[in-house]
Amino acid sequence: MLDPKTLEDIGAKMSALLANSPAKDIEKNAKAVMSGLFAKLDLVTREEFDIQAQVLARTREKLKALEARVDALEKARSGQ
Repeated sequence: MLDPKTLEDIGAKMSALLANSPAKDIEKNAKAVMSGLFAKLDLVTREEFDIQAQVLARTREKLKALEARVDALEKARSGQ
């Protein structure tokens, strides 16, 4: 079986080779392009989305309550 030290050395050498290869440059460029594209889009985080969904749910509940109150007031007024 291979010695863990040998595996670490192989991994370090592979990382060094990849760091100096064109593949690493392509990866860096792709990340930069994707970051630029995402920056141009109007994106929000999942946390922000969830918070806004909760705010919307509360607003809908308040709207339903207000609609019911207006209906009750209109019925009371038309009954007079």
